[in-house]
Amino acid sequence: MASHFSGVLQLTDLDDFITPSQECIKPVKVEKKEGKSVAKIEIEDDGSYVQVNQDGGKQKLGKAKITLNDCLACSGCITSAESVLIAQQSNEELFKVLNNNKTGGAEQKVVVVSVSPQSRASLAARYDLSSTEAGRRLTCFFKGLGVHHVFDTSFSRTFSLLESQREFVERFQRKEQDSTCLPMMTSACPGWICYAEKTHGEFVLPYISTTRSPQQMMGSLVKGYFAEQQGLSPEQIYHVAVMPCFDKKLEASRSDFYLDKSESREVDLVITSGEVQRIMEEKNVSLSDVEPAPLDAMFSSVSGDEFLSHAGSGSGGYLHHVFTYAAKELFGEELKELTYKTLRNKDFQEVTLERDGVVLLCFASTYGFRNIQNVVQKLKRRKTPYHFVEVMACPSGCLNGGGQVKPLPGQDPKELLQKVEKLYKAERPLTPEEDARVAELYQSWLQSVGEERAKELLHTQYHAVQKNKNGLTMKW
Repeated sequence: MASHFSGVLQLTDLDDFITPSQECIKPVKVEKKEGKSVAKIEIEDDGSYVQVNQDGGKQKLGKAKITLNDCLACSGCITSAESVLIAQQSNEELFKVLNNNKTGGAEQKVVVVSVSPQSRASLAARYDLSSTEAGRRLTCFFKGLGVHHVFDTSFSRTFSLLESQREFVERFQRKEQDSTCLPMMTSACPGWICYAEKTHGEFVLPYISTTRSPQQMMGSLVKGYFAEQQGLSPEQIYHVAVMPCFDKKLEASRSDFYLDKSESREVDLVITSGEVQRIMEEKNVSLSDVEPAPLDAMFSSVSGDEFLSHAGSGSGGYLHHVFTYAAKELFGEELKELTYKTLRNKDFQEVTLERDGVVLLCFASTYGFRNIQNVVQKLKRRKTPYHFVEVMACPSGCLNGGGQVKPLPGQDPKELLQKVEKLYKAERPLTPEEDARVAELYQSWLQSVGEERAKELLHTQYHAVQKNKNGLTMKW
């Protein structure tokens, strides 16, 4: 594999339950020819495939080409067939922009980095810092490289939670008129979205929330409101997101998030937690030795010098916030805490609201593809009891994303994950409705652009597989 590609092109050790190996599982259409008997397939020492006919004759088979458009995001592999798109997601692209700025080259960019709280917790665990300390030191590190602004995607996640809450209540209220309203399934995980679009198509897509993920909410904020406030056009800003997951690179590359007028993406580059760590190692920098810097409060959920987060799961707390909001809005129930019931495994949990023995709300969180497939099969058989499902492709959710910092030699991966979870949950939770800055932006920014434009900025759409003549690819 070419060394200039980022880790998204490399095999990972993430167990996503689809396959026990790291082989690509994408089914390939084989054209049958009349009059030909079934032949045996042998694998040569060099790894090539050879067809052995009944008469003993051999024929070397061509390799099936699986591109990003065919990828199921199963964590097995992604080929370099679409090298231009993937090259745009390598670390080298960031340094090209930073070096161009330093040398006074043409097309100077304002560089914005948005850091996810899951990445912050992962890096904090590696360097024995609190999540807030890691965030302040990351701010200093990035600005030392030449980055102008460092934001926190907990802020944009507040928009995602608010929109998800409202969308669910609206769907619940029209469930009798539209059978595809419920269960509403979350849309923040691009691995799940990719799988749904390419495996279940038009059947599953209507159930998926249209609310943008925190990454793409921040894309709207940075290339929209922030650009306006700074007197810049979107293409003058280079927006980088630090994420726990390689699939976020695929999400940023979706055509839905490309700004045709300015010919730029809302998120220009995604780098993972592990890639940030490798950048620091290449610079001979330890995050522990970096001086803390003041936090950029414009697009960050902070109180003084402390980061604020959200209650619920380490994948954003969608179930928690939508459930508590819906219980109050639909049934007048004020809930202080939720009781989770573990079902098949720790990655499949359920929460219910009952009154007089009648189930009013039934929510579930399902992580990992085995659990996801079970839910989808129930959905297809019309036997799902759920009104809402928080879906994440990675076992244990985003805190265990494939792009997180890997364990040190001899370090127990489970102990590392527990440490990351503890650091993540140590941040003081903030109720979405209590974020005054977000409420202000709803008034000053979103109301000024009109209802339709506001919906476009906060929501998205999905695309079922559209096969070409070879039965393989789709535009994604």
